[in-house]
Amino acid sequence: MERAAPERPGPRFLIADDHAIFAETFKSFLQSHYSVVGVVGDGKTLIDEVSRLRPDIVIVDIGMPVLNGLEAARRLHHTFPKMKFVFLTMYDDPNLAAAAVQEFGPVGFVLKHSGGVEVLKAIESVLRGCSYVTAKLKSEDWVEAGARARQFSRALTPRQRDVLQLYAEGHSMKQIAGLLSVSQKTIEFHKHHIMESYSLSSNADLVLFALKQGLIFIEPATSAGKIL
Repeated sequence: MERAAPERPGPRFLIADDHAIFAETFKSFLQSHYSVVGVVGDGKTLIDEVSRLRPDIVIVDIGMPVLNGLEAARRLHHTFPKMKFVFLTMYDDPNLAAAAVQEFGPVGFVLKHSGGVEVLKAIESVLRGCSYVTAKLKSEDWVEAGARARQFSRALTPRQRDVLQLYAEGHSMKQIAGLLSVSQKTIEFHKHHIMESYSLSSNADLVLFALKQGLIFIEPATSAGKIL
């Protein structure tokens, strides 16, 4: 966790992104407009630091390790229902945007290669209580938004989602147990239950299932985000 520069008046922002160079560049950009109270690199740390720092708005990357941005936002939204979110992502998938808007209400959803002007528009819209979705991610028929959002449903329990994401990221059972502060047998139980419940027969099936659940993401060919 890195502390930011001294605060300025107005809403307080926390940035969550696992790409360190992008996060630092974005922090410098955002600090010229708003108060940034911190930067974190994974979803689990995000939850801890939000509880400590109580920002007004979280700028969160969707595809973060340990706990992805969408799942971290779900848990934060449950505890801090007035907190606002602006999602930054490299994945131009309208399903993600539909899921976020349906679940969290007024949010911003912007691609990482968008310019700084669009990011500020998204932030301003959210501060006014309105959603902002970048044009490329808008569905032509938002009646279908519910169906799109269901792709990222919460049929799994939060603990199962934690285990599935960490396993799909390549962590061993022992490592997952350590990260979640439970026994290795507990992790094995959750893995077995997921495979039985969803008729998964191999480790490869588990990884594909994690992709379909929106817990992990395949990096696009061009991973560098643009801010200005």
